[in-house]
Amino acid sequence: MAVISRISVQKKRLDRYNIFIADKYAFSVDEEVLIKFDLKKGKELDEFDLADIQMHDDIQKAFTQSLHYLSHRMRSESEVRMYLRKKEVDDAIIQEAIHKLYHYKYLDDLEFARAFVRTHANGGNKGPIVIRQELKEKGISEKLIEKAILEYPIDLQIEHAKQQAEKSIKKEKNLSERSLQQKLDQVLMRKGYPRDIIVAALQEVTVEKDSEEEWNSLIYHGEKLERRYKAYQGFEYEQKMKQALFRKGFPMELISRYLDRDEYFE
Repeated sequence: MAVISRISVQKKRLDRYNIFIADKYAFSVDEEVLIKFDLKKGKELDEFDLADIQMHDDIQKAFTQSLHYLSHRMRSESEVRMYLRKKEVDDAIIQEAIHKLYHYKYLDDLEFARAFVRTHANGGNKGPIVIRQELKEKGISEKLIEKAILEYPIDLQIEHAKQQAEKSIKKEKNLSERSLQQKLDQVLMRKGYPRDIIVAALQEVTVEKDSEEEWNSLIYHGEKLERRYKAYQGFEYEQKMKQALFRKGFPMELISRYLDRDEYFE
């Protein structure tokens, strides 16, 4: 049977106490553990007491580490578990620490997911598909994701998709109308918007080009291709130009008009 001979506060951690047995340092505990087990000078401890104290102190250490991790921003349960595993905390201790975090309401996966969706919905840079995937990677269940995604209403999704499309249109002035349409579809899909939202958003932006805009776009690409294919002549040159411009989304009628210009057949 061990008897506590002295207890002192740690110099650097005022919430931890050094326990001495037979005037020799034996172990340290968190203040909460000290109070829980009523540790004081003269108290007798057997092997079971010591094991129980050690386990509860390990739980309190993991709990404290988790609070520090959570102090920077909200985290999911899965993120906290991964953090503690990296700290080489045993799974049994992690489970107890997680239970304690829930008890004191430091963890709430539904509220975490809702806040996560609201943040990205307000930012407008990600569509719901990407947000869903990121929540899944953070360990949020499908059931909670379904509830949380309601924080991103359909009308806001359409508005954000529309804004993304308008940005792309400004950047891609030299694309053909067909290529521009394809480009917008690709951009919005990568951003994580579902097909119905993309269709609704593109109905509210001007993708169609007038004849002059389309012609200027063709000239831009045509002149670049001329330099690429300058080593070819005659039929071979014409076929390569037609194929390249057609792949870029220009109609064959406009391509023929471009190639039939007098200056190219002097």
